[in-house]
Amino acid sequence: MKPVEDLGNWALKRVENTGSTALLAWEGLVQIFRPPFRWRVYLQQLEFVGVGSLLIVLLTGAFTGMVFAVQSAYAFSLFNAEGYVGTTVALALTRELAPVLTGLMVTGRVGSSIATEIGTMGVTEQIDALRSMAVNPVQYLVSPRIFAALTMMPVLTLLFSLVGIVGAWLVAVVGLGLDEGVFKRRIVDVMVPWDVWSGLIKGAVFGLVITAIACHAGYSASGGARGVGMATTKAVVYSSVAILMADYLMTVLMF
Repeated sequence: MKPVEDLGNWALKRVENTGSTALLAWEGLVQIFRPPFRWRVYLQQLEFVGVGSLLIVLLTGAFTGMVFAVQSAYAFSLFNAEGYVGTTVALALTRELAPVLTGLMVTGRVGSSIATEIGTMGVTEQIDALRSMAVNPVQYLVSPRIFAALTMMPVLTLLFSLVGIVGAWLVAVVGLGLDEGVFKRRIVDVMVPWDVWSGLIKGAVFGLVITAIACHAGYSASGGARGVGMATTKAVVYSSVAILMADYLMTVLMF
């Protein structure tokens, strides 16, 4: 019965961690609307999450659109349907690739940093020092990061889509010689506003998922430097898996 017991303990721990992460995210959201409002901390997090991630998101978006255009053009050339390259790339980017890949990029850069910073503060008793000064650690550490991710992830997702479509246009029209008018016209005829809005909603949800998991991993870190390193690894891995799971569930509900 030992394997069954171990499996049950593992499952209970996963459920417990999920519940505590959800509670931390909820408390962080509530604390956003409660004074004191530390605007400088919020602006710092907006800059870190948004501006700091801009270059890597734009590079990823451009090359994703370019390589997708190459593969789509080759596939559609087998059926003499190259005119659908622009539509296919635009729909794939706005609905799926932009929010998911943006989330994964932000996870690697921002999520790991959040878990490391909060974990280090925890093992060095800086969080306890905040409590001793009557400062709510969740309001000071978690809420600004959740706000920044909720605000900047949709912006980064939109920029990813735009840059990806431009990259696809460069490859398809300039590089492969496809008709520019057909490329643009098909995008306008097929796409609807919901295609863009669905990606932006996904981006906001992914931002909440990333910050909630990373903050919880940092809070639960213990055991010195090794514990902080393990918490950072968990934050990146769990966030990446959660993004893919959430993307599937949201896609089923949205379309």
